[in-house]
Amino acid sequence: MVLALVPVLLGLAISIPLGWLAGRTRIARAVLVPVTGLLYTVPSLALIVVLPIVLGTRILDPLNLIVALTIYTVALLVRSVADALAAVPAVTIAAATAMGYRPFRRFVSVELPLAVPVVVAGLRVAAVSNTSMVTVGALVGLGGLGRLFTDGFQRDIPAEIVTGIVLVLALALLVDGLLLAIGRWITPWTRVGAGARVRAGAAA
Repeated sequence: MVLALVPVLLGLAISIPLGWLAGRTRIARAVLVPVTGLLYTVPSLALIVVLPIVLGTRILDPLNLIVALTIYTVALLVRSVADALAAVPAVTIAAATAMGYRPFRRFVSVELPLAVPVVVAGLRVAAVSNTSMVTVGALVGLGGLGRLFTDGFQRDIPAEIVTGIVLVLALALLVDGLLLAIGRWITPWTRVGAGARVRAGAAA
């Protein structure tokens, strides 16, 4: 879980400024979104093997897997963040500007909170993906649940492999549900809007 979720947090921290930059100009978007998206096409095992050369770490260092998964998280989130910020109504931004909000404060207090639901949706995809991909670390001796796959294959124990699949699926569902709950908790206005729609429908 540590190897899967730490990269999600790091990737989010990197993706927010990149997504903001991609939303400022067409040129930045035309460069950042495709380039970061291409990062996801790099084979995970190859990336984990190459990173020790780049970072100067040992092949069994968990940092290699954390960096690799952070790269994949950024690849998934930059577009989500850029699209989420682009979807913030222009009238809302104009109103915040008219109230005296400077660009940074407007971004932190208005634009980013309104973009949270879309960002969380992208974050859920990245977290579930990382939970699955972290098992690749077992192929280079990093352990984790991936060990159930490698050990089960080497010893020809299908039950061990199935157990690994079930556990990874359960953890992915747990992480997804947790992020969904956090997303709803930090965006109470979305629940108010949904409740109002339900009441309007019942009245009709």
